[in-house]
Amino acid sequence: MTEKLSINIRIDGRNYPLKVDRENEEKYRKAAKIINDIVLQYRQKYITSDPQDVLAMTAFQFVLKTIDLEEKVDQSPLFDELKKLDEDLGDYLSLRE
Repeated sequence: MTEKLSINIRIDGRNYPLKVDRENEEKYRKAAKIINDIVLQYRQKYITSDPQDVLAMTAFQFVLKTIDLEEKVDQSPLFDELKKLDEDLGDYLSLRE
């Protein structure tokens, strides 16, 4: 069984208590650091008094990166394999009837 660890993640000056699997702690802390680094970049680049604007642009940047990664991943081999498995399963089931 995976041991849960209580940690506090600080994002843009606010603490967020989380329970995470011990082996994922470093990943969570790294994610918070990356977010904080990007927030700092936006704060330095665009002088704004509204923290929500900075967090919104940070979230927007991450979504754009996610979309780019999804578009780069070639899923056709996976779909081809799933189609073949579906056909094989259909053939097997039709033989059992």
